[in-house]
Amino acid sequence: MPQLAANLSFLYQELPAAERWAAARADGFKACEILFPYAEAASQLASRLQSLDLALALFNAPAGDWPAGDRGLACLPARREDFRAGLLQALDYASTTGTQRLHVMAGVPGEAVSPEAAQDCYLEQLRWAAEQLGDGPLRLCIEPINRLDMPGYFLQSQAQAHALLDLLDDRRVLLQFDAYHCQRSEGEVLNKLRDAWTCGRLGHVQIAGAPDRHEPDRGELRVETLLQALDDWGYTGHVGCEYRPAAGTRKGLAWARPWLKT
Repeated sequence: MPQLAANLSFLYQELPAAERWAAARADGFKACEILFPYAEAASQLASRLQSLDLALALFNAPAGDWPAGDRGLACLPARREDFRAGLLQALDYASTTGTQRLHVMAGVPGEAVSPEAAQDCYLEQLRWAAEQLGDGPLRLCIEPINRLDMPGYFLQSQAQAHALLDLLDDRRVLLQFDAYHCQRSEGEVLNKLRDAWTCGRLGHVQIAGAPDRHEPDRGELRVETLLQALDDWGYTGHVGCEYRPAAGTRKGLAWARPWLKT
């Protein structure tokens, strides 16, 4: 059965960051995800998770200077060493917290970097990053992000992600399937989700309503259909709730209650 994970970079914005973990646990979540956990020490975060009996399902490797416009470093030839230093930091956090999914953001290469150079760098960095994992349970994830929300982002479609994974040919790198981003850029969400599951690449799932990115029970997507399909297929991984509540997190969680009673 899919396990819902509260994305604390999106949910519980009405609370200070340090209080969101306990709020999620009180609402029935047994796992959380977060964009970047690096504001507190890995050991402190691990203690918080243990005290609340929470799992950290996924977080992002350092993505560069976010306020300055960085959206990942993996495809940027001039930032090779920055990427590798950040990846090693992320691996330390994952080891300390027991996290088993790490999102590696590709980045926005800009006009100065050709698509070919960006792809070559991206594959090189992903190969290097996968080698750092060894034989443990941690897996890297790559995620297509729609061009409306993140203009210029290198990885934009499911087909592109699958083509890159074909070239990479390393089972330690999986697909992070975000239903919202897929709907905004491509549509055919259920079919593309099924394709990812069928080929054994589905490493993590995220949901939000489209097109407004509010609760996933409103808009163009049918969250109950997606969750039931995952359940029917036998997916037991996490489904990240990465949406912006329309009117408060707890008030908008009615859709999730059937999936939190496990």
